[in-house]
Amino acid sequence: MRIAIVESGGKQYRAVEGSTIDVDRLAHEVGKKFDFDRVLLTADEDVVLVGTPTVGEMIVSATVVDHVKGPKVISFKYRPKKRIRVKGGHRHFYTRLLIDFIGKLGEERKVEPKKEAVVAAEVQVVEAVEEPKVAKPKKASKSSTTKKTEK
Repeated sequence: MRIAIVESGGKQYRAVEGSTIDVDRLAHEVGKKFDFDRVLLTADEDVVLVGTPTVGEMIVSATVVDHVKGPKVISFKYRPKKRIRVKGGHRHFYTRLLIDFIGKLGEERKVEPKKEAVVAAEVQVVEAVEEPKVAKPKKASKSSTTKKTEK
């Protein structure tokens, strides 16, 4: 399994062959393939190449799968005792990329995307049998006659 650390939009991402990553929105169409400009580190089991600042001979190619929205982030400011409340929100746009290839420029390698293991579990049907309800014996309530107060 080959991994690489790539830089996109001023942020660093860990790319694994055959997996997807979400990066800041890129101006590429869905289905387009492209190569990352800056590859900072590559690792293939025991062989690790660290760039100074980039690894020049290594290439990471990816395919644009989709453009998605991130989770909603709420910002809330207030000043106590002054009736000032400001609520705002934001959803960031991301581009989902499928990492196709990590390797040298002339190297030929095809990696299939990781498929999530789908486990078909057998479901046993169990019928619920209702048991008759048993009435609980009522407790004798304490009345005021049982209490004796002495003065």
